Formats: sequence, structure tokens, C-alpha cells
Amino acid sequence: MERVTLNVEKRERKGKGGARSLRRESIIPAVVYRGGGSAPIQLGAKELARFISKTAGEQVIVNLKSQEDTKMAIVKDYQVDPVEGNLLHVDFQEISATETIKVTVHVVIAGEAIGVKRDKGILQHGLREIEIECLPDKIPGHIKLDVSGLTIGKSLHVSDLKLEEGIKILTDEDEMLASVIALKEEVAAAPVEGVAETAEPEVVKKGKKTEDEGK
Repeated sequence: MERVTLNVEKRERKGKGGARSLRRESIIPAVVYRGGGSAPIQLGAKELARFISKTAGEQVIVNLKSQEDTKMAIVKDYQVDPVEGNLLHVDFQEISATETIKVTVHVVIAGEAIGVKRDKGILQHGLREIEIECLPDKIPGHIKLDVSGLTIGKSLHVSDLKLEEGIKILTDEDEMLASVIALKEEVAAAPVEGVAETAEPEVVKKGKKTEDEGK
């Protein structure tokens, strides 16, 4: 699995005010969680934004390198400004090379379903990510789902996934991942020849005025 090293520092400024002041200096506040505890850290905005952009949708192990030590972690969550799109905050989860971990991994569709290509059906997506449990070095960046063999009326479920040995799927095996359905064409009924359609005038019933309307 791919690994990336990020330089981090211990964060002294906390709270909303501290976070805003850091971001004005192009520094992003973050937190590293481990067990029931947490440690506030900070990272350079450009380096972190580049990492998030490059690995979006992928599970990647991160080496958080500080002056004291290097911690192995994964990104659990991050916040982005909904208006400007700037990165606001990142949550990391520290992991151990010898301990299994539960993570969510994206399911990526591969191939073109024969039911779509040949029979003009529509591919419907089900779950776009599943939860797995494994050792860190077994975590896949994403899970590829080949839909090329799907015909109309057929579907693929979590139970159809074939993952590397040592990876346990925690998501319900009956959950649907992708299916192909027929395209329904709605044909409007043609009017009978010689019969003119007369639109009835709309009758607007005016009720009793409210007190506000009467003022």
C-alpha cells in the first residue's frame, strides 16, 4: 500500500480562534486520535492540500513526522470550506503495523456493462464504499468492481467481491453494489383524430380572506 510522509508539529493554539489564526498563516489544524486519546497537531496548508487532492477517494497510510517521532496513521475525515473550497481541518487515526483496523474503502466501477452497451439499459449504483477489517499493510487504496458481465435485470452484491486473503468484509454481504435495469420509454397517448380537445377553464376558488389579507 502507498505511503506518504507529512511533516507535522505539535499544536499549541486551540479552539476556533486559534484555528482561524493558524489558517491565516497557511497552517491547517489537525488531530491525531489513538484509542481514547487525541493529540492536536498542525501541518503546512500547501503540503496537506496537495496530499488530500492527490489521494481523494483512496486509503493511504501516512507517516506523520515530527521532531519527536513518526506516527503511522490514516485520514479519518477532513473539513472543507463549502464556499471557498479551502481545507479547514483534518482528523487522523494513528495505527499500528501489528494491529488490525476497521476502515471504509471506496468501491470503483470498472468496465462497461453489456446490458448498457448492447441492450441500452441503465447502470444503477448501490453502495459506493464498504467497511473492512485487516492489518494496515493489507488496506487497499480502493476496491475495483468489474461490471462488464452485467446484463439487464442482473446485479452485483458485496458477496460477489473477491478480496485479498487477510481482509475481512464487515458490510452486509446482501448489500447491492451495481445493477442494470431496462430503460422505460414513456409514450404519450396520441389524441383521437377529429376530436378537438377543449381545455376546461380553471376555476379558482377564493376562500375567506385572512386577517392579514384584509388589512
